[in-house]
Amino acid sequence: MKVASEQLRYKISGSKLPLAVYREVTAHLRQVDGVKVELIPQTSQKFDYNQSQIEGLWIELANPSDVKSQERVREILAYYQLRQDD
Repeated sequence: MKVASEQLRYKISGSKLPLAVYREVTAHLRQVDGVKVELIPQTSQKFDYNQSQIEGLWIELANPSDVKSQERVREILAYYQLRQDD
């Protein structure tokens, strides 16, 4: 977790979710006030069918003291984590 200039920014990675699901998560998170999300492209030079095209997400909260937005982000990420485990 990185803290810089009144913003909270952290990286979510290590998942093997398909590109479409990463885009869905991104769209869902962007609906939360004060949240910016960026897709991190896969950096591996070796092709693997089991590896996602996306390495992870950068999630940035403009106002780290906004507990409601933080909680909503956690709920969204938990939902997709549960879906991945199915």
